[in-house]
Amino acid sequence: MLLQALNDFAARSAGQLPAAYYREKTVHWVLRIAEDGRSAEVQGEGPLPPKRRAEALIEQVPHVQRSGTKVPPYLLVDTAEFVLQVPKSATGEAEEEKAAAEAERRHAAWRELALAWARRAPDDPAAVALHTYLTHPGTSRAVVPERVEAKDMVAVRVGPQWLHALPSVQEHWAGEVRRRKGDRTERSGLCLVCGTHAPLLSTIPEPIKKGAVPTAGGSNEGQLISINATAQGRQGITQLANTPICHTCGGRAMASLNHLLASDRHSRRFRDHGALVWWTRHGTSDDEIDALMNDEADEGVVARAIDSIQDRPTPYAVEAVDADLFYGLTLGLNNARIVVRDWIDVPVPALRANWGRWFAEHGLFDGWTGRTQWAPIWRMAQACGRFDGARYVKDSVPRGLEHGFLHAALRGLPLPARTLPLVLQRIQADRRIDLPRAALLRLILNRPFDRDGTTSVTNTPEKLDENSTDPSYTAGRIFYVLEEVQRQALHNLNASLRDKHFRTAMIAPLTTLTQLTANSIAHFKRLSRDNPKAGTALMNRLTALQDKLDRPLPQHLTPLEQARFVLGYFHQRQAALEAVAQHKKNKGTGTDAEADGPSESESESAS
Repeated sequence: MLLQALNDFAARSAGQLPAAYYREKTVHWVLRIAEDGRSAEVQGEGPLPPKRRAEALIEQVPHVQRSGTKVPPYLLVDTAEFVLQVPKSATGEAEEEKAAAEAERRHAAWRELALAWARRAPDDPAAVALHTYLTHPGTSRAVVPERVEAKDMVAVRVGPQWLHALPSVQEHWAGEVRRRKGDRTERSGLCLVCGTHAPLLSTIPEPIKKGAVPTAGGSNEGQLISINATAQGRQGITQLANTPICHTCGGRAMASLNHLLASDRHSRRFRDHGALVWWTRHGTSDDEIDALMNDEADEGVVARAIDSIQDRPTPYAVEAVDADLFYGLTLGLNNARIVVRDWIDVPVPALRANWGRWFAEHGLFDGWTGRTQWAPIWRMAQACGRFDGARYVKDSVPRGLEHGFLHAALRGLPLPARTLPLVLQRIQADRRIDLPRAALLRLILNRPFDRDGTTSVTNTPEKLDENSTDPSYTAGRIFYVLEEVQRQALHNLNASLRDKHFRTAMIAPLTTLTQLTANSIAHFKRLSRDNPKAGTALMNRLTALQDKLDRPLPQHLTPLEQARFVLGYFHQRQAALEAVAQHKKNKGTGTDAEADGPSESESESAS
């Protein structure tokens, strides 16, 4: 299914993909041959420094997987060791002789491959010029600059013409790759991808480009299918004997995959290694999906996705339903082998609805701006790491969470089970309650593990629920009011109630809040003297919240109850921010001294 979908993408994207067995590479030097083939010169600057990488010459050139000590050449475009016979750097006389001999062997192989093409195109003036340059005894050989290194990439031009861009070169190279990578028994058979009878591959001809899939270890090219040991293959058979794939399908699939991995539009690299590539069967929905996959999706896109949750076409409208399919492929890299971590194929309408539920179930009202905000998936993953007072510490983020969150969003599934204890642990340790962490808690509460993935459940609202009588939610609201009483009464605090008591309050609210309520009497006395209006408002709010409790506060809270406690605190804070923002808007000046809510500086740290 995966290879079939990649081949379908290649069929509709033929104009965007390189020629068969071609890949983008940086060309460092150019061997420019005169149009009569009697002379040539080496032009270029070599590898450019990082600051000038934008000026680098990038070309689609022949490429195929090669390994071992006696590696074969590419057609025309290859390293200076092959094209110009530049030996690798070596120390010692014996090593230098060995490097020179290998450079001579490689150049001879490159020369023979280039001449094989030239002999097959006798009517092409560029092929005639190359043949003359490589074979005529009176040719003036190009002088190789001392700065040229063996690993530098060299391309060949005849006058203004790139030889590797000629159709005859592309055709010859495709035939050469088929000869190298074809089944050594010259076996033909039924291709599992296209279903036609054709010559079969022995190995996948093209790997995934080095660096395309982030990895913790050394970056390397990766093979999508690699069976080179008897223990790996069915009945001890190696290579592709049990996975019949024809040359066309194997080449197209890997060209498509490399193209998608190189696309900013169709790929997503995870910060803790791995990558996701996605595409659709027809391509008509790509713009919309690209907007949904974007970490900063705009409100219009989100609103349309949320509206799609309610789409239920009648039997008469079934024919008008979008039949496009979404494909998502998550890859990892283990040494030189590609690991398929996840494969998703769902109808685009279902994907749109899954995204709609994702946004609807985690969005939170921001009191300071008066708008609903959504947390990017990567920020949600970071929020499960340690906060050092200024930012989330990169190396403290648990591995695999970003992929797990994206998987849940695309499939409409609950978050990974470890998410809740991770978030609660970090809130208790850091006492940091921001939008990403609160969004995760709301999402967890709205996506129970026994939930049917097709059912929309949004019992936990995005903003303050004044009518809620849930003890844990109300306890979180009470804690915020007590914290606000202390802030209004005591200025220039070194440590707030949240700094000292939030952890114990979210675990054991009865004991902690009872003690804090008793301690607040002194704060209310000071407020009655210094700011009676704020003191009265806060007392009324605290009393109203306590009256909502139809039963005593719990002695201990479960993890889900702790999540509701934190959301109650967060919602109450956002409601206070909204009141301050509205008061400031009405007054037209700075926040009023008697306003019942946090200051503007505190609002920035609360977001």
